[in-house]
Amino acid sequence: MGGIADHPPHRKRLLLSFALLGAVAATMFLILPSTSPVWILAAPLAICSNVGFGASTVAMNAYLPTLSRESPEVRRILTEMEDAQEAQSSAAPSGPDETSDHINSPLIQHDTTAEVDALRVKYDTELSRVTSRISSFGIALGYGAGIFLLLIALIPVTLLHGSTFALRLAIGLSGVWWAVFTIPAAIWLPGAGASVGGESSEAPNGQWSTKREIVAAWKRLGGMLRWSEIKKLRNTFKYLAAWFLLSDGFTTITSTAILFGKTTLNMQASALILVGVLTPTSGILGSLAWPYLQRRYQWSNLRVIVILVLMASAIPAYGCLGFLSVFHGDSIRFGGLTTQGEMFALAVYFGSVYGAFQGYARAFYAELLPPGEEARWYGLFSITDKSSSFIGPLIVGLIADTTGNIRYAFFFLVVMIWLAVPLLARVDVERGRKDAREYRYAAS
Repeated sequence: MGGIADHPPHRKRLLLSFALLGAVAATMFLILPSTSPVWILAAPLAICSNVGFGASTVAMNAYLPTLSRESPEVRRILTEMEDAQEAQSSAAPSGPDETSDHINSPLIQHDTTAEVDALRVKYDTELSRVTSRISSFGIALGYGAGIFLLLIALIPVTLLHGSTFALRLAIGLSGVWWAVFTIPAAIWLPGAGASVGGESSEAPNGQWSTKREIVAAWKRLGGMLRWSEIKKLRNTFKYLAAWFLLSDGFTTITSTAILFGKTTLNMQASALILVGVLTPTSGILGSLAWPYLQRRYQWSNLRVIVILVLMASAIPAYGCLGFLSVFHGDSIRFGGLTTQGEMFALAVYFGSVYGAFQGYARAFYAELLPPGEEARWYGLFSITDKSSSFIGPLIVGLIADTTGNIRYAFFFLVVMIWLAVPLLARVDVERGRKDAREYRYAAS
């Protein structure tokens, strides 16, 4: 759907259509009792909900670069840069007769060029910060909404003692919530009148063909993965390789921690629910705090991501310390993730890191995308995420089954996350931005 969503009239339409598909499918669980002869429809409804969520997320992420470029502070610097470029063009000699007039004043042109270069750096820096701020604020709102809805859904689930109807009611409420809060997007997001600058395979007679666009999108996806295209955007693909490891690494830390708490620390269901609440709650704080820290210390998005990755790797590394005998004696009653109290503390720590990472991961990726092709490349971003999602849980499961101790999986998680750091270090941000601006797809 990436190519279709990059076409100005259809991005918003796709976002709303898939959001509606997912919301309706989730709401349908309200009228589908488990005793119904058509209970098997629960499977396609769940598939439609997940498809709606994934597709609408791609279209939503594609708005991030556009909204960032339209922010007042970024527009102001862009206007200054355009004025400087116009002054540079006016100062440059336009013909042989004017060369003699400018031969005695070369410093004027040099100073104007330096000013344009400085404004370009200022523009890229401010755009980067605005993108991360918008992305992080969106993550914080998402976490907050999720927690609020969870608390609402817990009321009927608790009163009805976890019955099947209570679970269907919770799913149905999420569908209603989804539909209601899609309305602001329908009202305020730019639609058909917006220009996103993407390429389109518009028919010569001007008629739109969905079938042709879907076929073209799949062909383009294959073309994007050709080695000749990868070399044009090598820094973008370096980051995608790191994202392949990190997206799976972070989600596997979450699932492994829950399983570890249940099997090794013998945590009750209520304690695990508390962990599930503490993590997104601290995620809100992390999403809001890191943009402030970034601005104060003048960090780039890439530096923030590297810091967050290293902080996240400390969690499984800390779990590895549990093999030391010192943490199992009578003198020291905690350490190495051997107590339930440590799990609660690490849930707060991990949530603050993971919430910020989610915001910065998609924000930094936006800096490396060709203008006007955001949806297409965010589609690849989502594919990279989903294609690696089974690797971590599979290896953790094999380690746990082979050794009989899930704690050994912490070593694998440390290695998996650390493998991404050299890839991140090799990303040349300035070159990546330049390559993205100059990128032109070469059809085979």
